[in-house]
Amino acid sequence: MSSSSHIANIRQDYSLADLNEEVAGDNPIAFFHKWFDEGILAKISEVNAMTLATVDQHGKPHARIVLLKGVEQGAFVFFTNYLSAKGHQIGAQSHVSLLFFWKELERQVRIEGIAEMLDEAESTAYFNSRPFMSRVGAWASPQSTPIEGRAQLERLFEECRQRFAGGEVPCPPHWGGYRLEPETIEFWQGRRSRLHDRFRFTRSGGGGWEVQRLAP
Repeated sequence: MSSSSHIANIRQDYSLADLNEEVAGDNPIAFFHKWFDEGILAKISEVNAMTLATVDQHGKPHARIVLLKGVEQGAFVFFTNYLSAKGHQIGAQSHVSLLFFWKELERQVRIEGIAEMLDEAESTAYFNSRPFMSRVGAWASPQSTPIEGRAQLERLFEECRQRFAGGEVPCPPHWGGYRLEPETIEFWQGRRSRLHDRFRFTRSGGGGWEVQRLAP
């Protein structure tokens, strides 16, 4: 059997739970917190890992895994190097998408909206909470740019480690957070026979949410 034939035969029938209008409710942020807490109770490894999808100036899509660091006033918060590829892409096109996939619970959450930079004080506060070596790494890595090899990266890190050996590591001007203001949030619960439950919440003009059940 060829590799492609083997891949085509990989299937999973979902049967852990269902999702209905009453359970989903009318507040997607509150429902996200409910599902997230259930993910923690299920001991999902890195339950806050999410795919961040961006688009560059040529309309080419890009995706990578980043970590959710908070949900504040209804916005989803993450941090990165502003000079990285994703930082440049968000600067050129602020419409982005997030995707959580919690296979242990047979669930997905898709979030689309506008990403905006956090203010300097918020970014600095989170940066100062990070371990020393992580703060050093934020200075050492010229993220997304080509390097000659691992040795160059380790040399840059050691130079920065010695530079900040006194203990205080200031937040780099090129590093900080984003808050994604959601315009749509979709919850997906796997069901048998591919008849999955999908509910999409869309921001309404009055600041509330409209909800629709979608065909799987």
